[in-house]
Amino acid sequence: MSTPEADLDPERLKQFAKRVFGTLGGAMTAAMIHLGDRMGLYRALEDGEAVDAAVLAGRTGLSERWLREWLFQQGAAEILEARGDDRFALSAEGRAVLADESHVAFGAGFFDTLPQQMTIVEKLPEAFSTGIGLDYDALGEQGARGIERGLAPWFRNLLVPLVLPRLGGVCERLEAGTCVADVGCGGGVALLEMARAFPASDFHGYEISEHALLRAEANRSDAGVANVSFHHALREPLPDDGRFGFITTFDCLHDMTDPASVMQAIRAAIADDGTWLIADIKAYDSFEENVERNPMAAMMYGTSILTCMSSALSEPGGLGLGTLGFSEGLALRMTAEAGFRHFEALDFHHPVNAFYRVRP
Repeated sequence: MSTPEADLDPERLKQFAKRVFGTLGGAMTAAMIHLGDRMGLYRALEDGEAVDAAVLAGRTGLSERWLREWLFQQGAAEILEARGDDRFALSAEGRAVLADESHVAFGAGFFDTLPQQMTIVEKLPEAFSTGIGLDYDALGEQGARGIERGLAPWFRNLLVPLVLPRLGGVCERLEAGTCVADVGCGGGVALLEMARAFPASDFHGYEISEHALLRAEANRSDAGVANVSFHHALREPLPDDGRFGFITTFDCLHDMTDPASVMQAIRAAIADDGTWLIADIKAYDSFEENVERNPMAAMMYGTSILTCMSSALSEPGGLGLGTLGFSEGLALRMTAEAGFRHFEALDFHHPVNAFYRVRP
């Protein structure tokens, strides 16, 4: 059906087309960020010196012509600073976000899985037809690595020194020695950080992703800690004897097909005086509020289709919360239904996550 020209406002048409093609430009820039991270180009620029393609080729051993085009794209996108004479530099802020994996602002890890996510797009028409999504292992080993690299900077910089001391007696309990579980532990980075800080406690990670568990075991070996064990949650579920003094769930409840059952299992596993820390995507009760209060809402709804909601619908009957589906009100209601009586929201000024302290 053709659109009558009389129905078109020329200026609105121009602005709409600009918006649409701007998203395509963003996709191209995301792909170039992935390449820059994968090939070590940002690390080669982390000294802040303005260089041209010839200098960058000398530093990396890569093709000068290809590097020139990449530099031009990154300069046009204002990821790199153009300094004239075809020279470009990585700013201090760019170094923190794109090159320094030890910095809390490092974000290039989130681009690690971009090729796998784009491959998933080819499989989504079937999901739209059947209603059944794909679990995280559909992203392959690189998917587990990318999620780990994306979340790890926060765990390594802020979990132990900032978050745990705000949990009212948890640090003291960990110092004295208790049993800890991280449910949906991924590659185990959070658990290993806590295990290093509190050697008297016993730490257990529970996960269903085969790829994530392989990374967790490798990370445990590299860390050289003896007080951590990892478990495939479908073969070794949480024990129901109330042994855990502290339980964590980081960015995983909204991905689960049956989070209510997991919450019930956590209630059976936690001591009556234990603490459960929930960290999950900051979400609100309506589309309008999510869009109004979250400048990344469009990206997050897209991420939900590619990964989070897809995982949460990867089994028949999955709840399908998705990236922006686990609001504070829903968290309060679901934890209460699982048998928890105390619920408190904590503000750590995190740009993406909400935090809740939950107790029996």
